[in-house]
Amino acid sequence: MRAWLIGLAVIIGLAGCADNTAGIRVDSQTQNVFFNDNVLGSRLLVDNITTTYVDDRPRGVVQLSSNYKGDQHILYRFYWYDNNGLEVNTKPGPWRKMIVRGFESVTLSEVTVNPNGTHFRVQIREAQDD
Repeated sequence: MRAWLIGLAVIIGLAGCADNTAGIRVDSQTQNVFFNDNVLGSRLLVDNITTTYVDDRPRGVVQLSSNYKGDQHILYRFYWYDNNGLEVNTKPGPWRKMIVRGFESVTLSEVTVNPNGTHFRVQIREAQDD
């Protein structure tokens, strides 16, 4: 019984250390937008999802607009995939900060560093005050 309680305490402790990745996910290949945070999803609108090319490398572009009067502090990160749907970056890039002002539009973009990257996914979450 004691071992079971220790195991449960370890699992709860590890869950508390997990990164908060809830928010909005944008998939370039399917053009789907997934909302894991209803508040953020109601305040940010995904206007456009495109892929352009810079020096023969894909550049993912996501246009967002604010549907909220206040500032929104967000973090975002791009993930790149090959034609088979496999992630090509061995290490994810850092979370980037952005402030979306009330009722304004912003553009998130990144050029893949891996030449095999053809499709992208963007994860967007609310920045937590530290």
